[in-house]
Amino acid sequence: MDTRTHELVIAQSRAKYNEGYMPGFGNDFETEAVEGALPIGQNSPQRCPYGLYAEQLSGTPFTAPRASNERTWLYRMRPTVQHFAQMTRIELPDFRSAPTAGESGLPLAPMRWDPAPVPEDAGSWLAGMRTIATGGDVLTQTGYAIHTYAVTEGMDTEVFYNADGEMLVVPEVGALRFFTEMGVIDIAPGEIAVLPRGLKYKVLLNGDARCRGYVCENYGGAFSVPERGPIGANCLANPRDFLTPVAAYEWKDGVRHGLTVKWCGQFHRCEIDHSPLDVVAWHGNYAPYKYNLRHYSPVGPIRNDHADPSIFTVLTAPSGEPGTANIDFVIFPPRWLVAENSFRPPWYHMNVMSEFMGLIEGVYDAKPEGFVPGGMSIHNMMLPHGPDAEAFYKASLKHLEPEKLDNTLAFMFETRFPQQLTKYAAGLPTLQASYPDVWTPLRNHFDPTRRDWTGE
Repeated sequence: MDTRTHELVIAQSRAKYNEGYMPGFGNDFETEAVEGALPIGQNSPQRCPYGLYAEQLSGTPFTAPRASNERTWLYRMRPTVQHFAQMTRIELPDFRSAPTAGESGLPLAPMRWDPAPVPEDAGSWLAGMRTIATGGDVLTQTGYAIHTYAVTEGMDTEVFYNADGEMLVVPEVGALRFFTEMGVIDIAPGEIAVLPRGLKYKVLLNGDARCRGYVCENYGGAFSVPERGPIGANCLANPRDFLTPVAAYEWKDGVRHGLTVKWCGQFHRCEIDHSPLDVVAWHGNYAPYKYNLRHYSPVGPIRNDHADPSIFTVLTAPSGEPGTANIDFVIFPPRWLVAENSFRPPWYHMNVMSEFMGLIEGVYDAKPEGFVPGGMSIHNMMLPHGPDAEAFYKASLKHLEPEKLDNTLAFMFETRFPQQLTKYAAGLPTLQASYPDVWTPLRNHFDPTRRDWTGE
């Protein structure tokens, strides 16, 4: 095989691996489902190819600095003004927006839940959304909402867009397909998807009869990959591993569709006689994307001590204060532990940040019992938390040698806002009332006559 043929085989293999997607984070992409549908050299020609309409979707103000300016030009069968009809207010009482302060009625405490079962009639994406906690205020575009979802039915002729924030989706059971204006994203447990605000999409089942997972709705600045600082140019979430879909469209005239909009915490719906997922081509940097969490390249201490959990940040949404996130998405993936003479699990601490944790698969090392896939916990700002008693004694007394943490994939939504529990979450029968008891077996071992504690 000559060199030129060998190079061609490699290129074809890589294209198949990313089939239907374009790699890179924050790139200025261009893609067309029909050859020649993208105008050349301009955004808004007098007459677009194939009789399409040019329309811009802006994710930032027009005057945002170039480095943070986000916008995409869409070339579609109808402009969005024709995707609207007379709107009607609808109620989705369990899909909430911030603020939800004080409604739970529960006293202050660390909280943890067992997984909630997926009802056979959970319904579609919107019907199955349940808000757990919120922070900030949707009207001032600060903060977030954290939801769980259960889906047993595809949307088919229903379409949704969220004007309040982007949505980061973390599946735990079952595969989903997001048919968006800009293309199709398929995700399964171990992957995530981010859907920008204002993007129209429908959610379909992708081979599984029931699906369950978590959603972070980010009202603030868009998620971005974190700065690496002294880590340098590589590791963590590498930009090349983020995938944005290629153009795909529905051409369904004369077929009644429902369009639901979330706007300032309210829901509005109208019916139209065509599919609004009619974008034939697009170019820009404001687009949905997916990421395989198994591609994350963790870094950590290779001599002693335990590094801050910020080293596991996949995505961060900025606030107005440098170094303080509106919300971070952090994962705890399989990894090696090698620190010498060190307590290796997370330490006991109190934090100005608030933490929502979920488990996608396996076991979380700091909570080996009672925290299972599909479960969740909230450790709010300035409340103490850390390893349970079993994890503490095991880590303190074991013989240390290099150890592979495997069969684990946990995540955390960490935020500068207090997490205000919803009434729905407070009333879940899966709430573990005895959760704080996991620290009860910790004993006072202080002995001023013996510096070296051996575990007696």
